[in-house]
Order: sequence, then structure tokens, then C-alpha cells
Amino acid sequence: MIPRLTDWAITHVGAVRRHNEDALLARADLGLWVVADGAGGHQAGELASSMIVSALDQIEPGLSATDLLNAVRTGLAQTHRALRDEAQTRGAGTMIASTVIALILRDQHFACLWAGDSRAYLLRGGALTQINRDHSLVQELVELGRITPEEAEHHPQSNVITRAIGIDTDEVEIDKVIGAIEPGDRFLLCSDGLSKTLSETEIDALLGAPRGASPAELLIGAALARHVNDNVTVVAVEIAAD
Repeated sequence: MIPRLTDWAITHVGAVRRHNEDALLARADLGLWVVADGAGGHQAGELASSMIVSALDQIEPGLSATDLLNAVRTGLAQTHRALRDEAQTRGAGTMIASTVIALILRDQHFACLWAGDSRAYLLRGGALTQINRDHSLVQELVELGRITPEEAEHHPQSNVITRAIGIDTDEVEIDKVIGAIEPGDRFLLCSDGLSKTLSETEIDALLGAPRGASPAELLIGAALARHVNDNVTVVAVEIAAD
């Protein structure tokens, strides 16, 4: 059973870009939400993100939680192969890739699946937590103790991702995290246009906007006010409090 919830979803080209290589999916009827960010510097990132969303949008309603999870994994694996095939037709050295972060809500549990550096946050009891781990070079450097988290934010290689759908590997690794949901929880999925523009303190405050306000509109508006230099996408989901 899908819990009672409210969701908000917006994608924006940003303050300086001409094309939006982000894509999103908001399917409350499935209990599935997705953000995909076409990999910067690669050809046809817009194609990659749209193919991910299109594949997952074809999942049929009525699946069990386990079957839905498997369907998402299957859709991502098929898209990975399709993107690699398309890249090969465009010539040597071509890569068509995208990050992905997906949220599944069923019964009293959530699952997040991801590849890349698009993020998932959970706001619970006034505390904001990032519930996934970036697949990025700077994250690996932080974990090795070579740079601090603060240095990672402004590192010259902060855009280098280590996993993505369509990247040049036979199979793509999709990480997963699961947990219990509680009434009043607010989940946030976002592309790195948001997480690299706003601090976690700012995200915390805006995601926790009072009832009647759209946290997605507030977060996108704040990123645009900072002249975000990337596409920016926000999907927020609130579990009913009563």
C-alpha cells in the first residue's frame, strides 16, 4: 500500500544554461519518484536523462514492493545498455550518460536507488540527513581523508562522477538504502545543481516550509536567486502526519 502523501516536483534550466539536461518522474500512483541529471561534459545528456525517466514511467501500477524494486533495477539496466549502444553508433569516445536517484515508498518503508551524485535527503523531526552517498571523485577523496568535506564543495574536480547510467562499463552498479518511514517525514530528491548551490542549513529550512507552501518552489527559487550555474531539479514528498 502506498502511504498517504503530498508531493511537489519542479525542474528548471537554471540561471545560465540554455538546455535542461535534467529530467524527473513523479508517479504517486506507483509510489515512485525519480531525478536524472544528464552527465555534464558528455554528449546528449538530455537524451540520457529522458530515456531513464521514460523507461521507469512505463512500469505498470499494482506491483508489490519487491516487484517494483526489481522493475526499477531492470529499467535502469536496460537503459544503461541502450545508451551504450547509442553511444557506439555515434563514434569512438562518445558517452551518453546520466546520474539517477529514485525513491520508492510502500507500506511503512522507503527505498532509494542511485548511481551518481544526485542526492536524497530525509527531513525528520527538524533534522536533515543525506540518505545516499555521492558516487564522485571528491567523495572518495573525503573518505580517504585527503580533503575535508568543506574543501570538497569547491574542489576543481567536484563534477567528476564515478558511476552513472550509460557510463563506459558493461554493467552499472546501483546502490540501495532502505528504512522505515514516519508520519511527517519529508523526502527530497535533487540534482547537484541544488546541492552545490545551497547549504544543507538552507535546504533544511526550505524543505521544512510550513503547510501550504511548496518546498520545491522555495528551493528552486533560492537556487535561482543564487544564479545557479547548472540545471536544477527538486522532487519533495511528505508523508501525511495523521
